[in-house]
Amino acid sequence: MLALTSLSLPAQTVVPSPFGLTLPEAGQSTATETHGAFWSGPNQWMIEGYGLAETDFAAVVKAEADAGYVTEQTDGWCAFDIEDASNGDAIQKLMQKLVNIDAHQFSPGSAARTGLEHMSVFVIRRSQSKLTVIGMRTLAGALMHALATAAQRLEA
Repeated sequence: MLALTSLSLPAQTVVPSPFGLTLPEAGQSTATETHGAFWSGPNQWMIEGYGLAETDFAAVVKAEADAGYVTEQTDGWCAFDIEDASNGDAIQKLMQKLVNIDAHQFSPGSAARTGLEHMSVFVIRRSQSKLTVIGMRTLAGALMHALATAAQRLEA
C-alpha cells in the first residue's frame, strides 16, 4: 500500500533529495523502485513510499528533509493504478474521457492535479502503459466507479 506525505519548504531553503530523489518541477514526477515524488505546488511535493503505508513514513521523510514541513497524508488518499497492455492507447482514451489533460502531451514522468467528475485528483503517468490516479479516500467508491465505468465504455 502507498504511503504519502506532503513536503513543503520555506522560502530560501535548499531543496533536499529525500531517498535520493531530485524533487520534480511543476507538472512532473520522479520515482525509484521504492519511493516517488510529484510536484503539488510551489515549494510543495507529495512524497510516496511504495508498500510503506503501515510505517511511520512521515518521520522517515522528516529525517530525509529536516528543514521541510512534513505532514502525514497516507490515510487521506486512495490510489488506483491503471495498467494498459496496449502500449498506452487505452490510457490515452481513458484520460480523454475522464480528465481535462491533453493525453498526448502527458508523457511518462508527468503529474497534474485536475478534476475527475466531481472530484479533485492527482494523475501521474508512471510509464507509457501505467497511470496512477490519487483521490480523496472519502471518495474512493465514487472514484472507483468513475474509473470502472469509463473503462467499460471503452471496451464497448
